[in-house]
Amino acid sequence: MSNEENAKKSVDAAKETAGKLFSSMMSLKEKNPKVFFGAVGGVVFLLIVMMVSGGDSETISTAGPKNLVTGQRYVLKNPNTYEVESPIQLLAVPGAIAAFDDSEDEDKGKVESCRRIAQGTAITVVDFQDFAGKKNAFVKVQVEDGDCKGSSGWVLAIDVQ
Repeated sequence: MSNEENAKKSVDAAKETAGKLFSSMMSLKEKNPKVFFGAVGGVVFLLIVMMVSGGDSETISTAGPKNLVTGQRYVLKNPNTYEVESPIQLLAVPGAIAAFDDSEDEDKGKVESCRRIAQGTAITVVDFQDFAGKKNAFVKVQVEDGDCKGSSGWVLAIDVQ
């Protein structure tokens, strides 16, 4: 027999089995509806329990809050991107949403070019700022490497690793 014939026979067998199962379920529904609907409810309940229960909590790794220390050296790393070339924005003021508007980047000078720092750059923590009810949400850092050595600004605490 060829593979096509075997595949056709297995498809026909599956259709026949599904048809028998469907007809037995319909006859159960006609003869004893309480058992039928109880079985359907039980299957739905088991599916809901399986979806809600989740998995082992130790298998999920997240970038949790880190106890940062003033004066300690760290590196900038954005845990929300896989792109290594993606820079991290240094803010002049913590929480400045307008700082993420890159529409005028072409005309900015050396001072403003030091507002976009490459990931992996060594920094020193200078200060902390709470924001929106979250303790130490922003960290004031001083750049320790590269062309922007000595520059300082605010970054999200999650970007300091």
